[in-house]
Amino acid sequence: MTLKPSWLLLLSISAGVWSVPIDRNGDNQEAKEDVPEENADTGLYYDRYLREVIEVLETDPHFREKLQTANTEDIKNGRLSKELDLVGHHVRTRLDELKRQEVSRLRMLLKAKLDSTNTQSLQMDHASLLKQFEHLDPHNQNTFEAKDLELLISTATKDLENYDAERHEEFKRYEMLKEHERREYLKGLDQEKRETEEKRLQELKDKHHQHPKVNAPVRTNAPTLVIRWKEQPCNICSFLFLQLEKVYDPKNEEDDMMEMEEERLRMREHVMKNVDANKDRLVSLEEFLKSTEKKEFSNPKEWETLETRPVYTEEELQRFEVELRDKEEELKRKAENLRQQQDLLKERGKALEAQRREYQQAVLEMSQRQKEQQAAGGQPPAGPHGELQFQPEIQQVEDKEAKVPAEHQAEPPNNLPAEPPQNLPLHT
Repeated sequence: MTLKPSWLLLLSISAGVWSVPIDRNGDNQEAKEDVPEENADTGLYYDRYLREVIEVLETDPHFREKLQTANTEDIKNGRLSKELDLVGHHVRTRLDELKRQEVSRLRMLLKAKLDSTNTQSLQMDHASLLKQFEHLDPHNQNTFEAKDLELLISTATKDLENYDAERHEEFKRYEMLKEHERREYLKGLDQEKRETEEKRLQELKDKHHQHPKVNAPVRTNAPTLVIRWKEQPCNICSFLFLQLEKVYDPKNEEDDMMEMEEERLRMREHVMKNVDANKDRLVSLEEFLKSTEKKEFSNPKEWETLETRPVYTEEELQRFEVELRDKEEELKRKAENLRQQQDLLKERGKALEAQRREYQQAVLEMSQRQKEQQAAGGQPPAGPHGELQFQPEIQQVEDKEAKVPAEHQAEPPNNLPAEPPQNLPLHT
C-alpha cells in the first residue's frame, strides 16, 4: 500500500488536530489510488510556514523516500533533519525564500504588537522576540539549515501536545460567555418579555436534546470499518464521526457548530485512548482490529454528548463573570483616559490657535506703526521687508532729467568774466 502523505505524520503528532492519525504501514494490500486529504489548520501561529516547508520538502524524491521510511521517533528526535543536506539545490533555494518571508512576517507581528501596547521596554521586546522565533534559528535569518528543520519539528511537537488542553479551555470560556450574555440579555427585559423569551430558549434547548441516539466512536460494525479502511484509509476518521451529523445541523437555530467541533475533539481523544495501544499517537490497522476484539466494542454504548456533561460549574461561571467585570472596568478606565487626553489635545489646539492669531495681530500693528513714524519724519514708507518705497511721481521726474541732452543744458551767463589765458607773459 502506498504510504499516506508522510508529513501528516508530523502534523498528527500529539494525536493530530481534528482527525485520527492513521498508520497505513499495517496494511500490505495495494490501494488503487491515493485519496487527497483535507488538512485542518493546526492552530499554530506558524501553520502556513510549516505547511509550505512540508510541501517543498516533499518535492525532493530523496527526502520524500527517507520521510516515508521514518518512524515517529526519527522525526521527533531530529535524525531526519540531517537528510536536508542531500536535497536538490532548487529545494534549498525555495526553503531559503520561505524562511526569509517568515522572518519578515514575524518582525511585522512584533512591531505591531509593540506599537499597539506602546511598549518601550527593551527587555519585553527581547522576550517576545525569543518566543516568536522558537520554530526557526533567529541567528541565521537568510538560509534554511538542518537546525531550522529540527527546531520546526520540535516546536510543532511541543505546541501540538498542549493543543487539546487549550482547545478545551477555549471552548469552556466560549460556553461561559454564551451563558453570561444570555443572562444579561434576559435581565434587560421586562417580566412579561423575559418569561416569553425564557420559554422560547428552553424549547430550543429541548429540541436539541431530542436528537437520535449516538454511539461512542468505533463501537460499530467492525467488518464495515475494515472495508472502509482498505478502500479509503485516509478518510476512516470521517466515517467514525458521521454520527455527529445526527446531533448538529448548521441550519438549525438550536444547534451550535462550536459544540459540534468540541464533540469531534472529544471523540478523537476517546479513539486514541482506546485504540492506540503503543501510544505512538498513530493508529495502525492491526491496533484497530485488535480493539474490535474487546468486549465493550460489540456492546453499543451511547455517547455522552455535551448536554449530559456540564462543561463548567456555577462557581467557575461566577469567577468568569468577575473577570469580565474587571476587564470591562479596565476598558472603561482606558477609554476615560483616552477621552481626557483627547480633550487636553483639543484645549492645547485652541490655545495654539489663539497664540497664532495674537502673533498675526501684533505683526500687523507693528507694521502700521512703522508706516506712521516714517510718514511723520518725511521718510519714504518702508516696504514689507523694511526697504524704502519711493513715490512714483518723484521717481518719474528723476528719470526725465536723466534723459535731457547735454547741449540743451543751461549755459553760464555772458556777464561772467572769462578765465584768464594761460601762459601769458607778465608785465613788470
